[in-house]
Amino acid sequence: MLKIQDLHVSYGAVRAIKGISLEVNDGELVSLIGANGAGKTTTLHAISGLVPAESGEIILDGTDLRRTPPEKIIGLGMAHVPEGRHVFARMSVEENLLMGAYIVRDKSKVKERLELVYGHFPRLAERSRQLAGTLSGGEQQMLAMGRALMTDPKMVLMDEPSMGLSPILVKEIFSIIKSLHADGITILLVEQNAKMALSVSDRAYVLETGLISMSGKASELLHDDKVRRAYLGA
Repeated sequence: MLKIQDLHVSYGAVRAIKGISLEVNDGELVSLIGANGAGKTTTLHAISGLVPAESGEIILDGTDLRRTPPEKIIGLGMAHVPEGRHVFARMSVEENLLMGAYIVRDKSKVKERLELVYGHFPRLAERSRQLAGTLSGGEQQMLAMGRALMTDPKMVLMDEPSMGLSPILVKEIFSIIKSLHADGITILLVEQNAKMALSVSDRAYVLETGLISMSGKASELLHDDKVRRAYLGA
């Protein structure tokens, strides 16, 4: 579904991504792990068109995303759950979700998606009229994820969904990610919590200073000595 080939991204003179290649197949949950500053978020931003790629290919289901403006990428079936959640604080939970469906013209489909999201996130249904800015961090993360699902995406990019959450909420968020994957949603997950990411993923890539240093089945990387020493505290 997604193929990245020899991707380079720079911020001025700083080379953030130095020729990475990766792919995500239909229905897979693939993780991109690495230390802070490795280039994980930059990779997702390049896929979504939020930062320009210097060179290389980003192909989604046969379409070249480098030639596609960000607002059109959403229409191709790509949704992005950003780092830091970025909910609309002064709008209600339901208004935030409806903003996620702004490209959907069929009102019956919007209602259908809303019911599906509330099915995945019952807490959002309970707080549908509550202002998003008054939600807890975990609830805001659920809202950001629910908003991304409102377009019925082929693929979801998730950027650090566990950031700033308590261990109990981290488990809850990852349980939801597993559930979405079980429902057939293709996911590219960027996450500093390498142990949790690898435990739910099919495959994974390890990013170090803009380069992919390792890749393989998530279950194998979870028990790899180098990965355990660098990212799992073992």
